[in-house]
Amino acid sequence: MSRIYEALQKAESERALDKRDREPRTPEQVAAPTPPSDFEPLAQTVVAEAEYEAPAPAAPVRPRYAAPAAATATNAPLDLSKIERRPWSPAFAQLPSLLHRGSAVEQFRSLRSRIFELRDVSPLKSILVSSGMPQEGKSFISVNLAFSLARHKNSKVLLIDGDMRRYTMHQILGCESQPGLADYLAGKAGIVEIMQRAEEMPPTDSSNQPAMPNLTFIAGGNGGDKAADLSGSPRFGDLIRQASPYFDWIIVDSSPVLPVSDAVNLARFCDGVLLVARGGVTKFPIAQRAQSELKAAKVLGFVLNAVHEPPQVGDYYGYDSTNE
Repeated sequence: MSRIYEALQKAESERALDKRDREPRTPEQVAAPTPPSDFEPLAQTVVAEAEYEAPAPAAPVRPRYAAPAAATATNAPLDLSKIERRPWSPAFAQLPSLLHRGSAVEQFRSLRSRIFELRDVSPLKSILVSSGMPQEGKSFISVNLAFSLARHKNSKVLLIDGDMRRYTMHQILGCESQPGLADYLAGKAGIVEIMQRAEEMPPTDSSNQPAMPNLTFIAGGNGGDKAADLSGSPRFGDLIRQASPYFDWIIVDSSPVLPVSDAVNLARFCDGVLLVARGGVTKFPIAQRAQSELKAAKVLGFVLNAVHEPPQVGDYYGYDSTNE
């Protein structure tokens, strides 16, 4: 019985609340609503204002990687006056670009002109020279292109033998092969230490001994079995960046593309790549594969080497002139 009574009393109470909610309330009631009968105010909480304490300074965070002392000097200017001058005995028979006239020297002048045309289109200073397979004449093209560029308006040219496996360019120039690029990439020598220039020779009969132009040479050194790892070192990129402000051109001879990956690694740091093909020897699929391997680089074009019947150059309108 008591449960029925309590239910009726609860229903009556709810009807009273609904009636009160339907009745309009005055603004005073809205501003100060009447609390329900079972409302119990919370105990007043006083928040005391705490005295401010400055946080302790955090301990300095050490970088995860600390650059070695040698890497901090990469932005230091190069003192090219300290480049050692050494005796050179060039094999002039392999350097037709040093001649004053003839079809061979004109071919390299034509190649030089094409290089200048490409530079007018986009920035071009560092050029890597490679081929698909060995014995296609990439080193011959590299050194003669470097001399041809150096003879033009006394341009400053840096020639780098990047073939650290079979470095032969020092034989063409008749100079020492060490220290060289492999020593620098291994951290055993500085940039200026691996550079060399020819000794200043007294003027002689130009028909027998052509004057050596303003050229700086970096030999290959002895990379050996470590050549693949050395060619992928970021130190080569540092070398190009540091030397670039001091030279008009940087020519890099490299290993063939297909047998090893050295040329692909070095090409990442150069502005463009020249591929060499040997006339009557290089197969078209080999040239295609070489170009495909360098798809991440900017291939400037192919140089056809050892053509048996080069264009004949006469003296019509001074084409056989000695002027550069």
